[in-house]
Parts: sequence; structure tokens; C-alpha cells
Amino acid sequence: MHDPSTLPVMVIDDEEHLRITASQTLELDGYTPYCFESAEQALDALTPDFPGVIVSDIRMPGMDGMTLLRTLRERDPTLPIILITGHGDISTAVEAMRAGAWDFLEKPFAGDQLLDVVRRGLEKRQLSLENDRLKAELEAQQAALGPRLVGRTETISRLAAMIQRISQVETDVLLFGETGTGKDLVARAIHERSRRRHHPFMAINCGAVPENTIESELFGHEKGAFTGAVERRIGKFEHANGGTVFLDEIESMPLALQVKLLRVLQERSIERLGANEVIRLDIRVIAATKIDLKAASEAGRFREDLYYRLNVVTLPLPALRERREDIPLLFQHFAVIAANRSGLEAPPLDSHAIAALLAHDWPGNVRELRNLAERYVLLGAAFDYHLPALLEGDNAETQTTSLTRQVELFEKSLISQSLSRHHGRVTQVCDHLCLPRKTLYDKLKKHSLQAEDYRHSSEP
Repeated sequence: MHDPSTLPVMVIDDEEHLRITASQTLELDGYTPYCFESAEQALDALTPDFPGVIVSDIRMPGMDGMTLLRTLRERDPTLPIILITGHGDISTAVEAMRAGAWDFLEKPFAGDQLLDVVRRGLEKRQLSLENDRLKAELEAQQAALGPRLVGRTETISRLAAMIQRISQVETDVLLFGETGTGKDLVARAIHERSRRRHHPFMAINCGAVPENTIESELFGHEKGAFTGAVERRIGKFEHANGGTVFLDEIESMPLALQVKLLRVLQERSIERLGANEVIRLDIRVIAATKIDLKAASEAGRFREDLYYRLNVVTLPLPALRERREDIPLLFQHFAVIAANRSGLEAPPLDSHAIAALLAHDWPGNVRELRNLAERYVLLGAAFDYHLPALLEGDNAETQTTSLTRQVELFEKSLISQSLSRHHGRVTQVCDHLCLPRKTLYDKLKKHSLQAEDYRHSSEP
């Protein structure tokens, strides 16, 4: 979020005393007001991606406020526009809200009223611009070669540079980092930026495959090689020929199998179980671990010769607590992904929410942060988007809620978001959610929601 002093507010009114009063009120609160006596002047001065809000009178000579509203909505539907109506002119205010105004002020209005509606409008504007920026980054990421690390800290910049450099040379790599630091993402980034990107990327979690089947998973087998081998199987190494094999949790690989892996790394060849044929391979191996393999080898839990063979290039991945400056950006990044996937939109983070994010230790690292962002988007409305409660579990419903209750909360959130998006128009909500009208009314009653409460609220 920007500092308030950098955020502009356009005030458009043909009455000079109102422009002066509003300008002084906004300046005293740290905003930068720009005053215009006509809508035409304001339109000429307005730049694309204007980061502020518009405050305009409705009744003005020349272009009136309603015409200005429609013009601005065509230019930028997310720009918050606050219209000033005359005393008792309720019908005009309702028409303005239906036309897409963010809010309205009724003359005469107090300075506190102006500041409150401007503050809320600016929060919404900053969220919209940030979401647009993140969506553009996501689209660029999809168009670019391989996954992209999200972050602006020096630690992440160095890691990204190392990934780019390593991807251009032919060497096996060992990734070292705590659970949830993104070892799979880094492995895929190396593969997608290398000459092998048009060949398979095969990932296998050594800790998730039963010990009695992992050898077959990696090397394959011939028909009849063991009981149950009813046909030939191509293993991960052979299937990935020309590409990359990612061995996650390498520390979990059985010691007996580590001998065979060492041979693969040294000779670049395998033999299927039950076969004598040597199969030559052209692969890169990326291994990942969350423990100190040197200490494990000294303790006899990991082969020392394999450790030294893997330790040619070791890439350490930072824990999230070591790059706290990236946490708000990462949270917004994951929230945008979750919102795009679910058709929802999360509100901006306030200072209390950001403070809670920065204060948390994040034992689950980026994976924990991603899960929180998804929960914030999907269930946040049920808790008034109180992030500290969702994060810390102070609200009993955040961690002890039954599956049935969680589904109910998600359903309520979806309906509430749709009502807000369509300004309480039941027909449009039914179409959006693909619900019969009677079913929607039943669910509104069940969740204590009133369509009327959303008819004078602005679109999120």
C-alpha cells in the first residue's frame, strides 16, 4: 500500500467554496487533492491507472456527474467514484449506485464523512491495482520459461540468479531447505530454464513410496521379475531420459538403494529389475533434503560416498522467516491465485493483518503461507476477514470446525461475494451461481443473508 500522502483525490465541483473546504480537509489528513470546476477539465487531467479516487458533484454545468460516472466506468470499471448529491435527493443517489458509483455523499456533509468514504475507496483502489499487477505478473510467469520465484529481497534475488546459472550447466544439484520452502518449485525452475525443458520432468518423493516398490519405481522391471510383475514397467529414470529426475526427501531412500543411485550418477545407466540389459541415460538428477546429509552420513543413516557425489552443487533455500519483507507480497500472490481459481476477491490487508503476518514464525514456510492465503479467500468472509484469528486459531472455528461447518462457511462466502458483485440483484446471482431462485432464497434464509443489504454497496 502507498503512504496516504502519495495518494491523490480528485475533487470536481462547480462551487468554489466546496472545492476549497474539501481540499483543506483532505490535505490535513495527508492526502493530495486535485480540484477541478468541471468534469471536462478532470477528464483531460486523468491518467491511466490513476491510483486515487474521484469525488464529484452530480449537478454541474456541461457534463454532469452521472455522465462523468458512465464515462469513467467505461475507461476503468475499478476506479472508485464518489458522487455528491443534494439534500434529500435519494432517487438520484440510488441511480448513481446502480450505475456503479462507489459511494455517495449527501450535502451538507462533515469532513469526517468525506475522509471515511475516501479512505475506504482508496483501500479498494489500491487492492484493485495490486491485483491487476499480480495478475499481470502471473500471466508473465506463465509465458516465461519455467516457474518464477516471488519476492524482492536480496536473498531471493541471489537464489534466482543461482537458479538461472545452474540451469545452463550440466550438473546434478542438491537442494537443502526446510519443509515448505519450495524445493519442488526450484527443481522445476531449473528444469524449465535448461536445454532439457522439452523433455520430461519426473518427480518422486522418496519418503512417500513404500520401500518394497521404490526400486521398481525408479529403475523399472521386466515381466516376471518378482511376484506380481505381470508386465514390463518403465521406471522414472528411463522415462525421464533426456530430461530431469527430481528426488525429494532423498534422506528417506533406503541404504541398499543408495548404492544403485550412486551407480546411476556415476555411470548414467540403469538395469531394469529382472534384466541384464544396460540402458544408457541422458538425465539430470536434482535431489532435495530437509536434513544435514553430512551429519546423517557421519551417523550412518546416509551413505557418505553418495553424499559427496550429490554435494557438487548444493543450493540452500531460505526459510520464510529469513525473508520477512517478502511475506505480504507472497500472501497477495497466493490470494490472487486462489481468487482467480474460485471466482472470489479478497479485501486488502490492513496494518493489523500485515503485522500478524510479519510476527508469525512460519514453521511451515511458504506452504503454510499459501494455505493461509487460500483460507483467507475462501473462508475469510465468515470471519470478517480477521486474519490474526485465521492465522493464530484464536477463533475456535478456524481449526476445530467440522467439515460440514467449513462447507457451510464456504457456501455462505460464495453467496455473499456474488451478492456484493451483483449489487443484490437476485436474478443475476442465480445465473452466476447456477441456482434456482427458490434454492437461493432458501440458502439466504439459512445463512441469515439479505439481498437488500447489498443493493447499495459498491462492486468489489
